[in-house]
Amino acid sequence: MITPTTPRRTARAAALLGALTIVVGSALGTFPAHADEPGTPPAATEAPKVDLILDGSGSMQTADIQGKSRMTVAQQSINEVIDALPEETEFGIRTLGATYPGKDQKEGCKDTQQLYPVGKTNKVEAKTAVATVRPTGWTPIGIALRAAAEDLGTGPTTRRIVLITDGEDTCAPPDPCDVARELASKGIHLVVDTLGLAHDDKTRQQLICIANATGGTFTDVRSQDQLTKRVKQLVERAQDTHSVTPAQVVGADKCADAPILTPGVYTDREKFSEHRVYRVPVKAGEELRASVSVTPDRAVARDYGVLLQATDNSGQELVRGNDAGSGRTDVASTGVRWSAAEDDSDSASPSPSKGSGSGSAVRTVCLVVSNSFAPQAAVQADPGLPLELTVDVAAASPAPDGPAMGLGRGWILLGVLTLAGLLAGLIFGWLARWRISVWREN
Repeated sequence: MITPTTPRRTARAAALLGALTIVVGSALGTFPAHADEPGTPPAATEAPKVDLILDGSGSMQTADIQGKSRMTVAQQSINEVIDALPEETEFGIRTLGATYPGKDQKEGCKDTQQLYPVGKTNKVEAKTAVATVRPTGWTPIGIALRAAAEDLGTGPTTRRIVLITDGEDTCAPPDPCDVARELASKGIHLVVDTLGLAHDDKTRQQLICIANATGGTFTDVRSQDQLTKRVKQLVERAQDTHSVTPAQVVGADKCADAPILTPGVYTDREKFSEHRVYRVPVKAGEELRASVSVTPDRAVARDYGVLLQATDNSGQELVRGNDAGSGRTDVASTGVRWSAAEDDSDSASPSPSKGSGSGSAVRTVCLVVSNSFAPQAAVQADPGLPLELTVDVAAASPAPDGPAMGLGRGWILLGVLTLAGLLAGLIFGWLARWRISVWREN
């Protein structure tokens, strides 16, 4: 039985299906063991963590954002973010270039300080600390990133660094792009999001490079309202991802080589206009539910699309879901549902799993994720775009009743209403003609 495709057009729908996956998946039996099987990701036990790096270099005195200095705009935005912090989020603030007023570049390039430690936030104390920052020195972005990573520590959940700056690093080495790659290579689930208050190409390219290296995002800030909204979004994104850390998986280019997935949440990277394939075993009488979200973490062309297909081993499509649009988007998401009928024996094979019975048939469904994103000019294609795939297998739900079945006695009411309308029309028409004839006789 094939159910209609259900597109997931927002990050929230994909996140909701992901949450449902974990709850339902925990109650299900396991699939056959496989050497490629990454397993179900464990639930995390810690709070979401965010460390904000605020540029305190001398150029932040420049007053070019709605008549205010860059520092004033940043401080006011951060205050609003602090006021809106979720209770469970652990939040910290670090500065760079904000304490050394001298002209010795060697000393100035050591200047990064923890303004407020990562942890439960006393909002009054945090805002008071932000108010003390004055634009002062150099721009040591590289060492500030390393220090922020230490502030956040390590653990099972994704950590976020949010960097607000108005210029490129003036202290390399270390080059901040190299530092971002270094942090990403450690596998500590660290994402760096960058926000630029100035608009020169060199700064923009460096901030894009830092974000790309860690799967983060870059935002070219033009107003205080934009800065406030974007930082709030990033803090909320940390909130969304802290409960479960997706398991790393690498999709294949054909079904025969694809990794086998059990119910869970997975992350991968897909190149522009690429497709990746994964396999999911589905028993007769079970329903596969899957969704995918692809995040354009760098500047992309306007028109885009994301496609999720379920196929059999021969490539025959079973069901599909897609999302398409034109213009800026933070995420493109879609999903599918497909049920294996009780008598469905096509492409099925005996299950080798213990306790499933020698005659238990399992059908392998191939999930194909494709995208039609394209990078804007001069934007790096590597690494690929981050994608998050959720997989769930549950008992098949019955097909919804068709229109005739669903209406039931409603057909009787519809017939009565139609007949009443016809009779009323005839009566009013006869009365109108009678009144006209009477009026003519008089």
